[in-house]
Amino acid sequence: MEHEAFKGNGICAFSLYTGDMDWNTALIAAAWAIILGGAGGVLTDIGPWYRELKKPHWQPPDWLFGPAWTIILGLSGWSFYISLMAAPSAEARFVVYGLFAANFLLHFLWSPLFFKLRRPDWALAENIFLWLSVTALMVVLPRVTGDSFTGWLNVPYFIWVSFAFALNGMIVKLNAPFGDRPAAA
Repeated sequence: MEHEAFKGNGICAFSLYTGDMDWNTALIAAAWAIILGGAGGVLTDIGPWYRELKKPHWQPPDWLFGPAWTIILGLSGWSFYISLMAAPSAEARFVVYGLFAANFLLHFLWSPLFFKLRRPDWALAENIFLWLSVTALMVVLPRVTGDSFTGWLNVPYFIWVSFAFALNGMIVKLNAPFGDRPAAA
């Protein structure tokens, strides 16, 4: 069954046959997801400082974050690929690239703010902009590409970032102030 974004293009979004895949576009989308996931892992220091923070009882176990982000960024990367393939013009592709570039930057900034600078309060403020960028992926991509599936693929990202915002907010509430704590060397 052909997905609406690919009708007439001979490309099936759900097909495992890769002969019709645009590998350059797939590489761009995959690199976006892999770099973000890898950077998040490298920049997340689950060390003594983090372990000593008071956290709410409803925080998921640390081991869950890696698999969750892998799935979420994989789905969003798929959305990136479909959006680039479905974009009807160069201007539409420019919008797609712009949305994912902004999201990349905002997603990338959160871990250094929280873990390296040890400023959960700054990370919480930054999370608002990250949340807005994910909202834009859900709302703007379908309008630009004419394909609602591109937005739906980002719903898990939206839910997780919303949950992360609540968790980050609770960590700030339970542990503030942060400016007097020394940063990582």
